[in-house]
Amino acid sequence: MHATRLVRCLPLIAALLLLPGLAGAHVLDVDLSKLSRTDVFFTYLKLGYTHILPLGIDHVLFVLCLYLLEPRLKPVLWQATAFTVAHSITLGLAMYGVVSPPASLIEPLIALSILFVAIENIVVEHLNPWRIVVVFGFGLLHGLGFAGALTGLGLPSTMFVESLVAFNVGVELGQVSVIVLAWLLIGRWAADKPWYKRRILVPASVAIALMAAYWTFERLS
Repeated sequence: MHATRLVRCLPLIAALLLLPGLAGAHVLDVDLSKLSRTDVFFTYLKLGYTHILPLGIDHVLFVLCLYLLEPRLKPVLWQATAFTVAHSITLGLAMYGVVSPPASLIEPLIALSILFVAIENIVVEHLNPWRIVVVFGFGLLHGLGFAGALTGLGLPSTMFVESLVAFNVGVELGQVSVIVLAWLLIGRWAADKPWYKRRILVPASVAIALMAAYWTFERLS
C-alpha cells in the first residue's frame, strides 16, 4: 500500500477501533461481593484495558506520538517503560489519597502533553535521549488521569491492592496493543523509507496536534 493511502486510512482505522466506545464510560455493573478473587482481578484488568481501547483516545494518541518519531519497537519500549513507571506512581498515590489534583487541571495538561510530543515529532530530526525524561513527566500526568477514572469506579476494600494492580496491568496491555498495531501498520515496512517523515510522520503528527489543541481549549472552557 502506498504511504499516502495509508495515512488517509489511519483516521478510518482509528474510528473503527475507538468510536464504538467514545460515547460510553466505565460502568461496573456487577456485584463484586459475589465474585471470586480471580474474577474481581480480571474485572479490573478488563476495565484497565478498555480505558485505553476503545475509551482512551487521548492516551492512544499519546502512545502513537511516542511511536511515530522512531517507528521501531525497541525505542518505543524504552519510552513506554518510563511512561509505565511514572503513571504507576501517580495512579497508586492518587488511589491511596496521597495526591488529589482536580480533573479540571489534569485533563487540559494531558491534552497539552499530546500536543507537545506531536509538535516535537514535526520539528526534530531524530529521537533525543532526553525524551525519556519528558515522557516520564507526562506519565505522571496521565497516571492522575487514570486515577480519575478508577476513583469513579472505586476499589473493593478486600482486594484494594490486587484490583489496583489489575487495572494498571490492563492499561499496559492496552498500550502494548496500540504499539503492536502501529508496528504492524507502519513500522514493519515503512520505518526505513526515505519518505517516512514527509508522508507519514508529519501528516499524522499534524492531525494529532490539531486534535490535542482542540481538546486543550475544550477542557479549559
